[in-house]
Amino acid sequence: MALGSQQDLFNCLICKKLLKDPVTIPCRHSCCRSCIKNHLDNQDHRKLYRCPQCREIITVEELKKAAGQSPPTDHGYAGPEDVACDVCTEKKQKAFKFCLQCLVFYCEKHLQHHYSVGPFQIHKLVEPAARCQDSICAQHKEVMKMFCRTDQQCICYLCHVDEHKGHDTVSAAAERTERQRELEGSRQKLQQRIQDREKEVNLFLKDEAAINQSANKALRNAEKVLYELIHIFEKRFSDVKNKIKSQQDSELGRLQNNRRKVEQEIIELKRKDVELDKLSHAEDHTYFLLKFASLSNSSVSENPPTAKVRHLQYFEKVTAALSVAGDKLQELLEEYVKITMVLPDACMLPAQPQTRADFQRYACQVTLNPNTANIHLSLSKENRKATFTREEQIYSVHPERFVYSWQVLSRESLTGRCYWEVEKSGRGVLVALAYKDISRAGAFNDCVFGNNVKSWALDCFKNSYEFRHNSRKTPIPGTWSSRIGVYLDHRAGVLSFYGVSETMTLLHRVQTTFTQPLYAGLWLSDGAAAEFCKPR
Repeated sequence: MALGSQQDLFNCLICKKLLKDPVTIPCRHSCCRSCIKNHLDNQDHRKLYRCPQCREIITVEELKKAAGQSPPTDHGYAGPEDVACDVCTEKKQKAFKFCLQCLVFYCEKHLQHHYSVGPFQIHKLVEPAARCQDSICAQHKEVMKMFCRTDQQCICYLCHVDEHKGHDTVSAAAERTERQRELEGSRQKLQQRIQDREKEVNLFLKDEAAINQSANKALRNAEKVLYELIHIFEKRFSDVKNKIKSQQDSELGRLQNNRRKVEQEIIELKRKDVELDKLSHAEDHTYFLLKFASLSNSSVSENPPTAKVRHLQYFEKVTAALSVAGDKLQELLEEYVKITMVLPDACMLPAQPQTRADFQRYACQVTLNPNTANIHLSLSKENRKATFTREEQIYSVHPERFVYSWQVLSRESLTGRCYWEVEKSGRGVLVALAYKDISRAGAFNDCVFGNNVKSWALDCFKNSYEFRHNSRKTPIPGTWSSRIGVYLDHRAGVLSFYGVSETMTLLHRVQTTFTQPLYAGLWLSDGAAAEFCKPR
């Protein structure tokens, strides 16, 4: 009997078969939807119907309603991750708004009096979120609509007149406006950094392509020469090939690893940009201020890897050496020694650019800072050219101005890889770099470029060159040029001076460790002039 009773639960009361598309009638018993519809179609329009199971009387309208019902859904009900309405007493609906005056979450139904009842219509409604509760002062249970700049925290009005009395306080909206400007500035810097890093990724890809192309070219040339001598040179060729491939894999691995680092940094920067963008549209001022502090303090890499296209110069020495080896069989072993000696150097990435076109890839715009110029230096309108003048210029008093030495520093700080050119004229010019904290009004050696540990200078006097650092002078032989090129690799600690004409002539190179950003500088003798040339 028990089994039969259980089976009846799954059978239709009308057709007595297993329920198909079941519906529940008001007495809580179940029938097939089609059976109820057929029954209604065939019945004699009586207004009442009696359930075959419990004999409860049901109206025809109730049956029609049961036959047309669809399975219940939970749409509109609050789930585990949703914010629930505080007013609903049974199954809670999802919150539609949060009232900053009532401090209550409302579903759409219970929010209606805020639209229709006069006193409630002036209440401030915001989008519901669990974080809305963070806007409530834990001590006074009031909305924190003010910000204490003294203690850097959100407060309510009662806090303002109590423990924060006398502090520098403003409305949360006013502080939000100020921080919003900071946020936009942070976003602009992030977006610029993303663009810069994406450019670096492209350079990495070009570098990888250059290595592949150069290596493939070297292999083709090696095969052309060495396979002609296969009966003598077979083993030697294998050695050369393995060296090339090994160095190729090593260089590609390094570049690809750096590229992946930059790509990962781009992902992180874009993620932070999305968070800042989302935060910029938040309606809750307090949440904005609380969240902005954590986002603005997020750090990004200060020394990311950089890339450089090598223009197929990796393996050219290999090809040259192999061509020589093919000329004379009797010198085969001697030429092999040349190949094995030159191969490692050919595969090493050059420490710095080789041609002027290479240097121009790192060209930067340098302008002079009028606040640092000595009164005997006249600056051009664009602050690119400095000219010595016996007539004192009328400059305002400024702590960064050089008082006794006839020199000036650039406005821009220089880090990373930079290249610029200086066109000079007159008897004597110092083309220099210095730390910002170089002395401005102290003793001669403390101020003048090249006479202290805080500056490096190329002395261009008449038709000769001399390098100066920390009062040590190094004479430089070389062809005189009116234009000087300066290349800086700040991270690698490399500083090079070049004579620029039809070719790039290295005058002097420094290998050191730079501990601060550098600034370009000029010192002029009586009658001299110098100009930072525009990048081209």
